[in-house]
Amino acid sequence: MRLVQLTIPQDKRAVVIDTLEQRNLEFTLVAETSGRGEQLVVSVPVETGNVEEFLDILDEIGISRNGYAIITDVEATLSQSNDRTTPNSNKDDSFENDRISREELQARATEMAAFTPSYIFFTVVSAIVASAGLLTDSAAVVVGSMVIAPLLGPAVGASVGSIVNDDDLFRESVQSQLLGLGLAVISGTIFAYAVKLTVMPNVDIRSLSEVASRINPGALSLVIALGSGAAGAFSLSTGASTPLVGVMIAAALIPPAAALGLGIAYWQPVLIVSVTILLLVNVLSINFASLGILWMRGYRPSHWFEERIAKKATVKRLGVLLIGILILSSFLIATTVDMNRNAEFESTVEGIAAESDARILSISISYETQLFSRQPDVVTIHAATESDQIADQLSDRISAETSSDVSVVVIRESVEFS
Repeated sequence: MRLVQLTIPQDKRAVVIDTLEQRNLEFTLVAETSGRGEQLVVSVPVETGNVEEFLDILDEIGISRNGYAIITDVEATLSQSNDRTTPNSNKDDSFENDRISREELQARATEMAAFTPSYIFFTVVSAIVASAGLLTDSAAVVVGSMVIAPLLGPAVGASVGSIVNDDDLFRESVQSQLLGLGLAVISGTIFAYAVKLTVMPNVDIRSLSEVASRINPGALSLVIALGSGAAGAFSLSTGASTPLVGVMIAAALIPPAAALGLGIAYWQPVLIVSVTILLLVNVLSINFASLGILWMRGYRPSHWFEERIAKKATVKRLGVLLIGILILSSFLIATTVDMNRNAEFESTVEGIAAESDARILSISISYETQLFSRQPDVVTIHAATESDQIADQLSDRISAETSSDVSVVVIRESVEFS
């Protein structure tokens, strides 16, 4: 429920009252006393999904252009009338009816997309915390960095600007996204370089699981980014609380940005290229999904000639985003194919080891990380065996069945049988 309050001129009193009464809307009408002229203030409780149509109706009779409107959230209304209808009461599509008005969506997006000192502060802090989490190999710290990242507003604001034909909002949101991500990468780089010069000068960051998981990411990363953008746009359009959804947006952006900073500081070209692709795919996917969701939810400019312009711009931007996603996703698909190949290799090695005469205790495989691929390097097997030839035998079979030239190391263990 929303409470719409707006000023109307005295000469519109009769037509406004007639419009409200025709729709059985409850309202109050009082004189405005600020001394700015003879105006009235009308207050009308309206269902959230009907605010946009209500404002359009008033705009048709020349009201919204003559003053200002305030839209506030209402927790509950107490009234003896149970037969109140709304401008949109003949519609039963709950997917549309639970959305906030175009004006409210635009106002919220404008406020959240601004490149303010608080936006800068929280972006820098979240990037530094994420970098610390990656370096300490702590998933909990990385997740904590996402909570404070303020990236939801700019990510969705660009889509709102496109949908409602607000070029200023679109440009400001795109600028905030680029500056925010650039700031996150720079902050992560400076912090990681300071750590490299002081407490962790010789660490191989590729050996850290939190960093390794972001080297050569698979195609499922695309699903995460698309889901983040869709959830962000849907949450903002319903007027619901957005912080938790903002965490999901940040999950697709802050850790990769921090990982890119680490790659630059420790100069790991493979990490730099891989994470840059991941970051670009995530940014494009978030914007693509949020733009599509807002268009599906029926948001359009208030005037038909603006709608044509907005539709043309939206379709064009969706096309550009889709092309960019398809091009960059080809690298993710190549990585996914490589992951499947390595999984098949591991399964084959386990099968070969199980067929040997030795009692296998554990198997571990190390990989050499390359761009868009990880090549098996060393197979280490812990086994209870007396044979000195087990390593050569396993190496020959693995090479023959997988066509992979890997080193096989067998560590013989002494096992006491009870």
